[in-house]
Formats: sequence, C-alpha cells, structure tokens
Amino acid sequence: MTDITIYHNPKCGTSRNTLAMIRNSGAKPTVIEYLKTPPTREQLLALIAASGLAVREVMRSKEALFAELGLANPARSDDELIDAMIAHPILINRPIVVTPLGTRLCRPSELVLDILPQPQRGAFSKEDGETVVDAQGRHI
Repeated sequence: MTDITIYHNPKCGTSRNTLAMIRNSGAKPTVIEYLKTPPTREQLLALIAASGLAVREVMRSKEALFAELGLANPARSDDELIDAMIAHPILINRPIVVTPLGTRLCRPSELVLDILPQPQRGAFSKEDGETVVDAQGRHI
C-alpha cells in the first residue's frame, strides 16, 4: 500500500474533498487531524520545505486569529510565523498531503491528483457537485 499522509481538518470541505479523492484512488492514507495532533516545529518546517511554498503561503490568512496577532505585517519573520502556527495550529492552511510523489498544499482539492501514485478508480464530484474526475478516472 502506498504511503500517503494527509494533514486534515474534518470541518473543512476542501480537506474532506481531498481525502475523498485520495480514497478514490484506492489508497488508505494516514489521516492526521492536525488540530488534535499538531505537527512539531521540525515537522512543520519539513512540510513547508517539501511543499516548496513560502511560510506565509502555508498560513490561513483568512483566519481571524491571523489578523488579531498582526501576522499580515511583512516585518514578521518566518520564525515568528512558524511560532504562531505551532502555538495556534488553526493558522496552518489545509490540507497538506504527503505522497511518494511530493508534498502539496491541496487548495484547490484537485491539486492532490498531481501527486497521487495511483489513478482515480472512477468518477469523482466534490461536495458542491463540481465534477473533477470523469468515469474513466481522468481529471476533467
């Protein structure tokens, strides 16, 4: 079985859609509900580095706490931003998926299709009804 990990928030539609697409490929991923089991500082730094994104790109800038803590200030260092995400995991954007083919922040959820080792096993529609995979398992 392929080793896939998803840093998941079950209250997030994008995260639920991403998890469903992983499962639609036949994979049984490791699901880490990161609000209950946050990554360590080292794990978070490794995820960010592997994703190729900047620290700011991995933050939930729409989260009220982001504004309350003044994290939009460009003078805030990456270390300060990491400290904030460790102290308040809700500030970590989701879902982050790790597969043998790469690490990706899957927003939108269909970005996960690029890093899944196995193709989709059939059609897939998001919770809102948008079809993203056809009956033959191809991304639309």
